[in-house]
Amino acid sequence: MKKLLYLSLVALYFSCSPAEKEPQKPNIVLILADDLGYGEVGFNGQKIIETPAMDALAASGKVFTNHYSAAPVCAPARCMLLTGLHSGHAYVRGNDEWRERGEVWDYAKAAADPNLEGQRPLPSDTETLAKILQRNGYKTGIVGKWGLGAPLTESIPTKMGFDYFYGYNCQRQAHNLYPPHMWENETKIPLDNELIVPGTKIDSLADPNDPTSYAKYEQKDYAPALMQEKALAFIEENKDEPFFLYYASPLPHLPLQVPSEYIEKYRKKIGEEEYYDGKRGYFPTRYPKATYAAMIDLLDQQIGEVRAKLEELGLSENTLIIVTSDNGPTYTGGVDFDYFNSSQPFTNGYGHTKGFVYEGGIRVPMLVNWPGKIEAGTSSDHISAFYDILPTICELIGVEPPKTDGKSFLSAIMGKEQEEHDFLYWEFPEYDGQQAVRMGKWKAVRQHLNKGEIKTELYDLSVDPQEQNDVAEANPEIVSQIEEIMKREHTKSEIERWQIGALGD
Repeated sequence: MKKLLYLSLVALYFSCSPAEKEPQKPNIVLILADDLGYGEVGFNGQKIIETPAMDALAASGKVFTNHYSAAPVCAPARCMLLTGLHSGHAYVRGNDEWRERGEVWDYAKAAADPNLEGQRPLPSDTETLAKILQRNGYKTGIVGKWGLGAPLTESIPTKMGFDYFYGYNCQRQAHNLYPPHMWENETKIPLDNELIVPGTKIDSLADPNDPTSYAKYEQKDYAPALMQEKALAFIEENKDEPFFLYYASPLPHLPLQVPSEYIEKYRKKIGEEEYYDGKRGYFPTRYPKATYAAMIDLLDQQIGEVRAKLEELGLSENTLIIVTSDNGPTYTGGVDFDYFNSSQPFTNGYGHTKGFVYEGGIRVPMLVNWPGKIEAGTSSDHISAFYDILPTICELIGVEPPKTDGKSFLSAIMGKEQEEHDFLYWEFPEYDGQQAVRMGKWKAVRQHLNKGEIKTELYDLSVDPQEQNDVAEANPEIVSQIEEIMKREHTKSEIERWQIGALGD
């Protein structure tokens, strides 16, 4: 009897030993929507498009109202998110199709030839958030859009820190949501879709008011649906060890394509509308407003399914979810940004949304959710940017971050006192060349740098979030301080196309 009691105590000791009881590192799910505007989600005031899943995450988590992308277009924003560097220091500073390879803008040729697919690669020794997490015991996966290096380079997800990849390697190929192929790790996976080149019009004799005239643009394999399957499978397969899922959804980026069953709800809600004929290299659609709303609705449903999967597996209380967008909403391709008030409360439309460093182009929706860790239904006006996410996650898992331009905002996430940035900085060599600085309530913008113009606009965002009243002349000391920041934070890009002559490059 004594021997039996002794063995029972030994077993109890080992079952409760520190090694056994050490909590698993938190899982991290980073969901990056594509071109989702600040005002296109319910928790930021959207009235037409329904986003119940994101709204529920916001209601049980925290909304950040002053969060920014690091760039106003796809590739540089993704580079800066993964490297923790702002656009004055990052390697990728614009969308570069690496044209010296040949006919990269020929969709059909690039779909057939991986030598023409993809964007300019990162240097092979680039430190990324995924590499850091991989070294620290995480299974790392990316599902969605990459855009940071062509398929046959050293800058593909599986060589940049990700154990698993499924999706588009190339941003240009993502201009078709029924594409001829996807990439899984380093393998090109053919899909059951006919190759239809973006910009293909409806048949010349077809009636543009007849929905059946657009049937060829809806095929079998819808890329976002396939991605959702892979994202849920990644969570399931890695449920017993810490994982990082970077879910870079292509929604709601153009083209306007979504399975027809999702459109009917918004056809009824929106009513009659004019067809879109497919200008600027995108596909035509009979119901552009309803289709766009349905794409965001589907994105929301998929985010809800990710949350449900975490709950089903008992992982939600050990998983930090971050939902944001790579930049502001688009201004083209049949999207009616005024109808949806996509950038509310900021200025809508070309010149102020995607592609521009005004608020509508770079202020993005952002929520964080972590049951039991983050106070539900809260918000933060802490000013943060994409390049803060890397140091934040490093602090979360207890590792020293590499040298970055970011500052961890984990304290703000957890509801504690948070050290503020002195400033946030942007430069963007495209769309005529731009710079911007956010410093407290002040926002400075420069436009047309590639035309040799050096004029600093200044806005007081506390009273002028739409950036309509330039107060530079009335505040010369603030302007001088910000211009010094602009001078100090800019470094000459290694890539000639991203150099800005007006800044001394």
